[in-house]
Amino acid sequence: QVQLVESGGGLVQAGGSLRLSCVDSGRTFSSYVMSWFRQAPGKEREFVSGISRGGGNTYYTDSVKGRFTISRDNAKNTVYLQMNSLKVEDTAMYYCAAKRRDASIQLAKAQYDYWGQGTQVTVSS
Repeated sequence: QVQLVESGGGLVQAGGSLRLSCVDSGRTFSSYVMSWFRQAPGKEREFVSGISRGGGNTYYTDSVKGRFTISRDNAKNTVYLQMNSLKVEDTAMYYCAAKRRDASIQLAKAQYDYWGQGTQVTVSS
């Protein structure tokens, strides 16, 4: 059973940093590709970043490249999203997601099997 719980969101000024965490309470964390998505009010949920099972491959959407870093610790069943140089437009609910069917990092949310409940990130100007 996969249960994902995010934490680390909050209110931060533009230019600041936050680190999101997502913990899986199950026993097969290392077999999942993990990704972060976000959803702003009135908008579709969008892919932010993904990481391969072993952590060797990562992928970022263009708008966060150079500012966000995804990582994982399989011993702790945790995936992280370090967010630096935050912008007002980064404001959204952030969700972690797990994909089990294959090893590729996919941008489409329909490819993911499990989701956390989300953590809110608000960036003020």
